[in-house]
Amino acid sequence: MESLLRQYKSQIEQQLPAYIESLQAPQTIKEAMLYSLQAGGKRIRPLLLLSTLHAFQKPVHIGMPTACALEMIHTYSLIHDDLPSMDNDDLRRGKPTNHKVFGEANAILAGDALLTYAFQVVADDEAISSDVKVRLISELAKAAGPEGMVGGQVADLEGEGKTISLQQLEYIHRHKTGKLLQYSVRAGAILGEATERQLTLLTAFADHLGLAFQIRDDILDIEGDEQKIGKKVGSDIENDKSTYPSLLTLDGAKKKLHDHMKEARTLLHEAEIDAPLLHYICDVIETRDH
Repeated sequence: MESLLRQYKSQIEQQLPAYIESLQAPQTIKEAMLYSLQAGGKRIRPLLLLSTLHAFQKPVHIGMPTACALEMIHTYSLIHDDLPSMDNDDLRRGKPTNHKVFGEANAILAGDALLTYAFQVVADDEAISSDVKVRLISELAKAAGPEGMVGGQVADLEGEGKTISLQQLEYIHRHKTGKLLQYSVRAGAILGEATERQLTLLTAFADHLGLAFQIRDDILDIEGDEQKIGKKVGSDIENDKSTYPSLLTLDGAKKKLHDHMKEARTLLHEAEIDAPLLHYICDVIETRDH
């Protein structure tokens, strides 16, 4: 499983720069876009999409444009998150953040460019039907926009320095992180011609997976290795941020993580698909150290 995912990751990382290099655009913006796209990372979102396609026994190349578009949107969100007006981070994955290298204005524009270009990439995909294309674009816009990631980010900003409830915290993470992870699985299922029942089950699976992903993130902020994570450990406590460990204790957060992963695996089994890659990704998310 690991070798197949490495192969998919390699294909994604070859395709992403090809999309940027083909642009008729100023070199500065292309370099800024590429800088963050090539900064590393788990590529969990495109890998979830391709792994879902694999579970439906479809050729994964049909999902590559949408997978790359998804990674562009995730990358734009990281560039903007790191800005002085947001999280004010100097490092991302152990490297200077985009605005530290290209300046704030170009970092904002690089994020804008990745966001808008992502939709062009899906729209220009000639391998899928117009109906599927419109559905993928519509769902991606919702997952990334005010009802999804952006809405979650706003709720996160409003919750800074306050004690919020577990329900409010879950709203933040279901939207800020979870909606794009959910889209990853849904897009793979749509391209894989899933039944409505399968799509419902996989959507619920991805919901639990997204929450588990964020809980693991919160745990790593307490007991992670700074060298592996590529950023300072303990920043959530330093910034007085509500997290799963702060609301549930560290042991409580670990139990919550286990419960979400157990439910995710049950839903995946009920979907009745051949999903060894998705099961493997569940294991990786539950035990990851960066």
